Amino acid sequence: MRRQLASIATLAGIATLAGLVMLASLGMRTGGAGQAGSALAQDTAPTPAISSSGVVIPNLWDPNRRLDRPATTSLTGIRFTTTDDFPPYNFKGADGRLTGFNVDLARAICRELSVPCTIQARPWDGLIDTVAAGRVDAALAGIAITPESRAKLDFSDVYLRPAARFAARKASAAPRLDAGGLAGRKVAVAKGSAHEAYLADFFPEAVAVAVETPEAAHDALKAGTADLVFGDGVQLAFWLQSEPAANCCAFVGGPYVEPRFFGPGLAIALPPDRKDLRLALNWALDSLYDKGAFAELYLRYFPVGYF
Repeated sequence: MRRQLASIATLAGIATLAGLVMLASLGMRTGGAGQAGSALAQDTAPTPAISSSGVVIPNLWDPNRRLDRPATTSLTGIRFTTTDDFPPYNFKGADGRLTGFNVDLARAICRELSVPCTIQARPWDGLIDTVAAGRVDAALAGIAITPESRAKLDFSDVYLRPAARFAARKASAAPRLDAGGLAGRKVAVAKGSAHEAYLADFFPEAVAVAVETPEAAHDALKAGTADLVFGDGVQLAFWLQSEPAANCCAFVGGPYVEPRFFGPGLAIALPPDRKDLRLALNWALDSLYDKGAFAELYLRYFPVGYF
């Protein structure tokens, strides 16, 4: 995942949406067209929860699965590692302390398992080898789940997935989001991104307006030179609430989560011989969701919501 997401500027005051979160396009094109309509989250995941503010909380856990609490006697503590340059997931706050969604999730996992933990920031380069060698117990750093990384690492269940979204100007009539409904419509999209590839495969009758950056795609939508923009949901969620957007636009339709285009999602990386830890982490993640703690974390760092 980390190699599928570009670093973005450190956020000061995420809860107040100060500044624009700039995430790069997710993933590279890894396959041809899939089954039409295979992307909507509500079609591929359990029913999501909806907060009192109306924000959809993604639900990636099987409601029919019941995990027994694993024995944690072998866990004297968990040494987590992350990076400090990947907001809103992990970054240094205004006070210089390590913070972010992944950091708070690691702390919540340790509380749930009733074990002490440490969370240390390390450089991205060499991180996979550091985890594989067992110099740390686990990494919440957006390490991509690929055949190459799986050859060296094990992974927990996926706890958060990327989602692509359409956005349109509020003054425009919402289009029908199917191949026919977008026929002839100009859709701004970042050139060379997974979003451009997905648009070409699933909405071939749309007129792709390929621009150099996601920011340029936003500008095209706001200026009216494009009817819609298609891009990363997190990036769009923060842009829609930013000063540059000037309340011009809003999401239309639902999330698209096709993993062949946008990646399988975020998971905790750990050494391949730590089955005990993997089982404990999966139980903790499942329990945090059931208790509403995951929802609280999601709303803290994604108050706009991108699902």
